[in-house]
Order: sequence, then C-alpha cells, then structure tokens
Amino acid sequence: MPDRNKAILGGTLIELPPLRYTPAGIPVQHCVISHESSQEENGKPRRINIEVEAVAVGTVGLAVNRLTTGQQLKVRGFFAAVSQRQRRRLVLHINEFELLN
Repeated sequence: MPDRNKAILGGTLIELPPLRYTPAGIPVQHCVISHESSQEENGKPRRINIEVEAVAVGTVGLAVNRLTTGQQLKVRGFFAAVSQRQRRRLVLHINEFELLN
C-alpha cells in the first residue's frame, strides 16, 4: 500500500526542545503540536483536542528549530513508530510546514 501514510495537521507549536544531532551529524528537531478542531463522526460533531509528538530531520529540522512556541503552523508528513520496541506509539515526521501567523 504505497503512499497511504500521509498526514496534514494544523495547530500550535507548544514544545520545542533543543536541537540535537545524530552521530552522523544530521540535525533532528523534536516538537509537540497542539491541535483543536471539531470533526464529524457518525453524523455528529466531535470536539478534538490533542497534542502530537513530531520530529523534523535535516534542513526541515533546522527550519523548525528557528520557530518559537505559540506559533500556528500546518505540517505535512507521515507517521512512524517511535522505535521498534514501541510500535504502537507514533510520532509525526514533518516533511514540510508553513506558518499560519
């Protein structure tokens, strides 16, 4: 099932820990995005209020590192497991983003 793991999420950047680098020297920026919306489920509105762990690698990671908490953004990317041992815990890998404010 190629190309079926795509995500678009809008929200507020609420956590931005320090940038880190892999042993190979690749920049990795972790962050948390808060999302609030109303979605329709089974014909009824459902209030959504979530915090999503995300990571950006390479040049996108360097760009995310220049952001500040409180900024509104829309991100595009894919979901992956945090690790091989924690395959049920997902993290959003950011491929691109745009600022909304």
